[in-house]
Amino acid sequence: MESLRGNWKEDVLFELQQAVEAYDFHRQQMAQCAARLQTYGAALPSREASSTEPAAEAPVPNPPRRPRRAPRKPKGHQPAFSLQPELQRLLGVDATTMDGIDVLTVQTVLAEVGPDLSAWKTERQWSSWLNLAPQRDVSGGRVLRHVREHRTHRVGNAFRMAAQSLIRSQSYLGARFRYLRAKRGGIKAVKAMARHLACLFYRLVTKGQAWIDRGAAEFERRRQEREFAMLQRKARDFGMTLVAAA
Repeated sequence: MESLRGNWKEDVLFELQQAVEAYDFHRQQMAQCAARLQTYGAALPSREASSTEPAAEAPVPNPPRRPRRAPRKPKGHQPAFSLQPELQRLLGVDATTMDGIDVLTVQTVLAEVGPDLSAWKTERQWSSWLNLAPQRDVSGGRVLRHVREHRTHRVGNAFRMAAQSLIRSQSYLGARFRYLRAKRGGIKAVKAMARHLACLFYRLVTKGQAWIDRGAAEFERRRQEREFAMLQRKARDFGMTLVAAA
C-alpha cells in the first residue's frame, strides 16, 4: 500500500485518467466489432466436408494428444466469442489442427477469399497468388535471375507469421521448419514454410481431408532415409559401395 501513496500532481492524474478512458473506449469498440462479426458469421451457410480421410501428408496417425486447455479469457485482439467452431462450420474442416495455424490465421483467410478456393485450380496458382512461390526469369530452360516482388499480401503474411510460430513446435511441421531454417536461413525458410502451410490449407479445404500430426521424430527418420539414399546414389556414380561402420 505504501507504493500507492505519494504526492501526485494534478496534470499527471489527468493524463492517467485520459489514458484509462481511452483504453475503456477501445475495448468497448472491440466488443462491438466482435458482436457484429458473430452476427455476420452466423448468417453465412455451413460447408460440408467432402471427405474425412487423412491428408496425404500424414497417413499414419499418432496417439491422440491431450486436449488443449481453453483459455479463461480471450487474449489480445481475439473476439470474446469462440471462433473455432464457427470457422470449422464455414470451412467444413478444422484447419487449426495444423500446428502454427490458429483461429486468427483462418479468420484472415476467410475474410480475404472466403471458404471457396475453386478460383485457384492448383496449389501452384494458390501459392503464386499469395506471393509465396519463387518468381524466376527463365530462358531456354536456364534460370536467368530470381525476381523478388515487393508487395504485401494479408493472407500471405498470415501464413508467414504461422510459419514463424513453428520454431519451437515439437511437431512434424516444426521439425520441417527448423530443418529449412538451418539449411536456407531465416528469411527463405519462413517463405518456404509459409508456402507449405498454404498448400496444406488448400488441400484441407478443397479435399476435405483431416490433418494428423506425425511428430518431429517421424520427420527426422524420413530425413535420414533421404540423405542415405542420396549418399548411395553418389557412391554408385563413383563405382563404390557404402559399407556400414563396424
